[in-house]
Amino acid sequence: MQELSFANKLSRFITSWFFLMLVWIAFTSTYATQELLTGAFVSGIIAMFSVPFFTCCDLSLFHPVKIAYMIWFLIVFIKALILSNFDVAKRVISPALPINPGIVEFKTQLKTNFGKMVLANSITLTPGTLTIDVIDDVFYIHWIDVQTTHPEEAFTHIAESFEKILLKIF
Repeated sequence: MQELSFANKLSRFITSWFFLMLVWIAFTSTYATQELLTGAFVSGIIAMFSVPFFTCCDLSLFHPVKIAYMIWFLIVFIKALILSNFDVAKRVISPALPINPGIVEFKTQLKTNFGKMVLANSITLTPGTLTIDVIDDVFYIHWIDVQTTHPEEAFTHIAESFEKILLKIF
C-alpha cells in the first residue's frame, strides 16, 4: 500500500466523514443537535480509521462538474432501470416473448477499481443483467436476452451509457 500525504489523507478523511454523516442522517431521520453531534463524532472516528483502507475518493469528487455528471448518471441510471423493469415484466407476463439467456463479455475503459465497482453494480441493479465477474478490465455479464455475443456490441447495449458518464467522474 502506498503512503499517502497528509493533504491526501485529510481530503479522503473529509470525503469519508461527509458520506458517513449523510448515512447517519438518513438512518436517524432527525436534525436534533444531539443526534448531529453524535453522528459527527461517530462518523469522524470511523472515517479516521478507514482512510487508509476503504477510501478511494478525495475532495475532487465534490467539483461542481463532477457533481453535475453524478446527477446526469443518476438520471441515465433511473431511465435504464425503468425501461429494463418494463422489459423484464413483459417477459414474465408474456411467456411467448423470447428469452435467450447467456453470458457476454466486454472490456471497460474505466481505470479505477471504484469506477469499475460502480459500473458493475449499475449493471447488476438493472433488471435483466447481472455482473458475474470483473477480471482486470473485462466484465462478464449474464444477460436475460443475449442479442449479440460480439463484445463491442454487447458493451453498447449494456454499459456504454453508464461508462461514458463514469469516465468523466472517476
